Amino acid sequence: MIRLHHAPQTRSMRSLWLLHEIKAEFELVLRPFDRSLRAPEYLNLNPAGRVPALEIEGERMFETGAITEYLCERFPEYGLGRPPGDPDRMAWLVWVHFAETISQHTAALTQQHIALYEDAMRSPIVMKLEAARLGKCYAALEDRLSTPMENRDYLLGSGFSAADISCGQAIYMARHFAPIEPFEALSKWYALITERPAFQASLPSDGARLYDKPFYPAWEV
Repeated sequence: MIRLHHAPQTRSMRSLWLLHEIKAEFELVLRPFDRSLRAPEYLNLNPAGRVPALEIEGERMFETGAITEYLCERFPEYGLGRPPGDPDRMAWLVWVHFAETISQHTAALTQQHIALYEDAMRSPIVMKLEAARLGKCYAALEDRLSTPMENRDYLLGSGFSAADISCGQAIYMARHFAPIEPFEALSKWYALITERPAFQASLPSDGARLYDKPFYPAWEV
């Protein structure tokens, strides 16, 4: 039995997208992004009071990178991981975990624009700095995706993988704060991977969104 605890438009979307890609049978538990994540019963699943929490075969997991590695190892037939010894193993690990670098800046901007509900609590300087840092992340992906190589439609030369899922979901959230349109290769890659049915199945319903705007300018307070 697999059960995913998920809040829409958060990091747990990575795990949801991956579960759809591997066609796993799972139960989805929708969680509001609020103080209920600090309830003792939920802290037994994720001691940080965050999503995701994954229950699988009587065990529990948290941290999206760990969940990604485990599910790819558990379901190797879908080819979304790169096992030890594979020529793309090193790059796969780097880009799976680079998603968290992107997301830490998005989380800071989410706090500034959404969690801090009074203008006096917000910092235009922090907003601008974090948006600029997202731009640096975009540039790293642009460089990777622009490198001449066979099958450079994806982050790995060997084709689509969980690295694309991890970074793609991070970009889905980051786009609320820094536009990707100036980055040609990144934009082309993002359009390609978000056409996948598993990504579409992971999108939130209209009534269950963390972000109520499509874009939050860095200078808006």
